[in-house]
Amino acid sequence: MRFEELGTDLKVVLGPPAMAAHDTSPLDLRMDSRFFSSSQKGTYDFQTISGRETLAQAMILRLLTPKGSLAELGHAEYGSRLSELIGRRKTAAIRALCKAYVLEAVAQEPRVEDKAVSFSFDIPSEGPSEMRFNLAIKPKTDPEPVTLNFAVAL
Repeated sequence: MRFEELGTDLKVVLGPPAMAAHDTSPLDLRMDSRFFSSSQKGTYDFQTISGRETLAQAMILRLLTPKGSLAELGHAEYGSRLSELIGRRKTAAIRALCKAYVLEAVAQEPRVEDKAVSFSFDIPSEGPSEMRFNLAIKPKTDPEPVTLNFAVAL
């Protein structure tokens, strides 16, 4: 269980605290004042995350980013194709595409095993124009899976 191999990153806030990941969530960097003395009041630094939390955030950001949108930065394959589902009706075929696009994105993440441990739709919690799913991925450096809950707006 070598969490340091999963890296450290800036913490990105996905909407309000405790909000599940959603493809229309506002993104922002979280600021933290706890590292400064009282004489430096009003001084902030960026919060960081590490280990499993870094991996979960990386996977969420990969799913939120339309594939090809970072091509000009040299990362043409980064992201997912979930944005292609926007405007589509919720059908069995669209659910199959959603799952395929998620699994394709999981296979691109170098810190996880190529296949997801589990993928399931959370149909009872879905709104009329969204699909929700639970995804468990296995880090290459940890036997315990990381679980994500995600919503895709249609």
